[in-house]
Amino acid sequence: MTPLPSQHEPLRQAADAARANAWAPYSRFHVGAALESDEGRMFVGCNVENASYPAGTCAERVALGAAIAAGARQFVRIVITTEAADPTPPCGICRQALVEFAPMLEIFAVSPDGRTARWSLAELLPVPFTPASLAHD
Repeated sequence: MTPLPSQHEPLRQAADAARANAWAPYSRFHVGAALESDEGRMFVGCNVENASYPAGTCAERVALGAAIAAGARQFVRIVITTEAADPTPPCGICRQALVEFAPMLEIFAVSPDGRTARWSLAELLPVPFTPASLAHD
């Protein structure tokens, strides 16, 4: 575990602010995410649960959707915050959603006490299904 680089502190603060708005009455697992585009723009998201559990959406995909809606298509990093004791990486479906736009994405997960874990998306999803996987002969 390494500390979050100081230049990424605004992303952590934005992720924390988004986490405060999470709708998680079922799991009580509040998540915030701040996604940075290659142009330096920031997009935030929080998890939004639903009584029909599969209809819920993770913070990372909410941030990605906001970014796509704003016209961003390339991303360099994401900071994820939770209330868990250990830094928490994105789930599998979020990894798959993110790899479509940022296969080399830098991922930071930060716990409430500031412990930080860092991964590349390529480390967390080493053999992704990508648009190239759809190639037809």
